[in-house]
Parts: sequence; C-alpha cells; structure tokens
Amino acid sequence: MNTSEKLFERAQQLMPGGVNSPVRAFRSVGGTPFFTKRANGARLTTADDKELIDFVCTWGPAIHGHNDPDVRAAIAAALENGTSFGTPNPYEVEMAELITELVPSVEKVRMCNSGTEATMSAIRLARGYTGRDKIIKFAGCYHGHVDSLLVKAGSGALTLGNPDSAGIPASFAAETIVLDFNDVDALRQTFAAQGEQIAAIIVEPYPANCGLILPDPGFLQALRSICTEHTSVLIFDEVMTGYRLAAGGVQELVGITPDLTAMGKIIGGGLPVGALGGRAEIMDHLAPLGPVYQAGTLSGNPLAMAAGIASLQKLKALQPYERLEKMGQIIRDALVGAAKEKGLPIQVPQVGSMFAVFFTEHPVRNYGDATSGETQHFNKLFKYALDHGVYLPPSAYETCFISTAHEGNAIDQAADVLAAGIRAI
Repeated sequence: MNTSEKLFERAQQLMPGGVNSPVRAFRSVGGTPFFTKRANGARLTTADDKELIDFVCTWGPAIHGHNDPDVRAAIAAALENGTSFGTPNPYEVEMAELITELVPSVEKVRMCNSGTEATMSAIRLARGYTGRDKIIKFAGCYHGHVDSLLVKAGSGALTLGNPDSAGIPASFAAETIVLDFNDVDALRQTFAAQGEQIAAIIVEPYPANCGLILPDPGFLQALRSICTEHTSVLIFDEVMTGYRLAAGGVQELVGITPDLTAMGKIIGGGLPVGALGGRAEIMDHLAPLGPVYQAGTLSGNPLAMAAGIASLQKLKALQPYERLEKMGQIIRDALVGAAKEKGLPIQVPQVGSMFAVFFTEHPVRNYGDATSGETQHFNKLFKYALDHGVYLPPSAYETCFISTAHEGNAIDQAADVLAAGIRAI
C-alpha cells in the first residue's frame, strides 16, 4: 500500500467518502485518489513522489501555474500584517478597482468567500431587486451547491449520477425553471407564459461543468434581449471563465453586458474567494444600502485579496491569452488527430486555456449531448494519462485547464501522452 492509499484509508474513517469535495474521490473513473504534497508550475508532486503534468489547475484558479512566485510573495507580504481583521482593509478597495476596470459590466462589487456564495447572493439580489421569485437555469450548468440551483446541475452532481441532490425541498426546486442550453425557442415560450414571474436567467456563458459546451451563434445575445424585454436580470456565472479566456471574461469576448456577474477562482490567486458585481442600481439593493442581506466573516480577507490582486495584475501585464490559445490548440489537435487515426468518434471543444473531451460523433450543444458520449473511453484515457504522468480531471463531465506554466516541454509532453492514450483505447 503506497502513501496515498494509506492516507485515503485514514481519510475514509474521518470524512464522508474520504474527501472534502465529491469529484476528488475518483468514483467515476475508478481507483484510489492520489494525495498531493506539493505543486509547482504545471506539475503536481504526489505523496508518493510521482510528478504529474496537471490539467486541473486547482479547478481553474492556477492560470499562472502552481505556487507562482509573484502570488506567493504577495501573500507573504500581506501575512506580515495579519490574517484577518474583521474590518475593511485597503486590499478590498484595490481589488474592487481592478475588477471594475477589467470587467466593464461591473460598476460595483461585493466580495465573498466562494463561487457558490457569489451565485447564491446573485439569485437573492435578483429576486430582491425585481420582486419576483422564479429563476431560469440551464440543464448541466453548475452554479455551486445552492439549493435552488442544484437542479439538473453539472460538475460533481452529474459525475455521481445524481443531478438532483437529496435534502432540497420540492418547493425550492419549483421556483427553478430548467431549460436546455442553446434552445432559444423554449426560452421565448417560457417567458411568454411566465415572464412576469421570472426574476433572472443565470447561465454559464460557456458551460464548463458538463464538459465544455459552446453557445450557438446568437444564443447569448438572445438571453440579453429577452431579459431586457421582460425586465428580468441576466446573470453571467463567470466563476470558471472570468479572467481565464479574456481579462473581461466571456462577456468581453462576445460583447454582451450582463446585469450581474458571479466571479471566483482566479481572483483569489489560489485562496478561497468569490465576488458578485454588476450594475450599481442593482448592487445598491444589497445591505447596508438596501434590503437584500448578504454578509461574510472572512469576505475580503486580506490574504485572498493580496493573492488575487497579484494574479490579476500579472494578467494585465502579460496578456497571456494568445499563448494559452495556442497551447489549447496543440492539445486539441493531438487528441483529434489520434482519434482520427484510430477511427474513434471524438469532440474536443476548446477555447483558450479550456478544453474537454467527449467520445461522440456529434457536436455537443447541451446536457443531453454531453451525457450521451462513451464515458468508458474517457475513463481509459484518464487512467492511461495518469499512469504516464498526466493528470486530467477525474470525471468525463469536467473541463480541463491550461496555465502559462505549461508552455514548452510540459504541453508537448502532455500532447504526446494524450495522443498515445487515445491510440491505446
């Protein structure tokens, strides 16, 4: 029994399933999860001293790679002054200035502690602002483990084959309308029937918790026009995509202005963080100015803010998005090329530093398409890659991430391993 196996055996006695987040348990891909003791650049080092090229990137935040020296220095400097104050601190103001500069739709911002808190607060704020109760979400989009949003969700809920969590009252779910992504007709019909009751649409503009799904041309524009027509709030959940595909997120790429945006991951530089931002008119409904209550003991934590500021400033200085796109294309071409040689149906949606692998003949446009692929092929690819030093997300329904630290040898080595993994299926 190796060190990771021993740790997992101990963990299972102490934590449900031996983990603190379900997908880490390797249930869908089989085997025992490894434990990481160190991470630098594009690589993880396991408890058994095995090095792995990492395409999970701590589920998105590590856009500069692990243990980035600039982020680490910022944390160390902030740590000299304390870990938490319970009062406003200067880092919060600098972070708010950076976010509002980089994301034009955000006029005011409220910091919190996770992406889940950000989406939960966005929903509450939209309801408080409009005086309406119903929310529209899309099947396969995951917006954190919020009761009203954990309905036909993606990410770990989908991986575990249990998209509707136990413990959520039916009355909560009844206020959530679930539609298929990329189905404009269904959206228009729903608003025609219930528009006066719909507070908001919440959407991952590029759904990344069900693999990676790209919107049809015009779909996101239709969301904006429909919300404007019916005075509903359009919420972009850019926890995954924010700052990863462009400094201003997907909304910058597609030229759409949502009313509210949920953020997280990269703005914490690897520390726990979330943020909610948008139109000042709506944001001012939050307490203490307005009647919508939201709070958090560690919101705006100085260490998380310092790390996030360093991460965002580095993105501003380096503008790495073209380089990340090229690396994404290298991986995509390797996978598609090997599958073509093998005669294996495959889809590799890729945008910038994000990509996913679906073993299916047809482009993936929605939740149904994503779940119709051959997951056993993915599981075989995952195991081959892991055995040969490349770590993919341990689920066929997650998105892979690339960092600037992958550039050069790591991306080339990983492309060779993944191509060989396809040929080995």
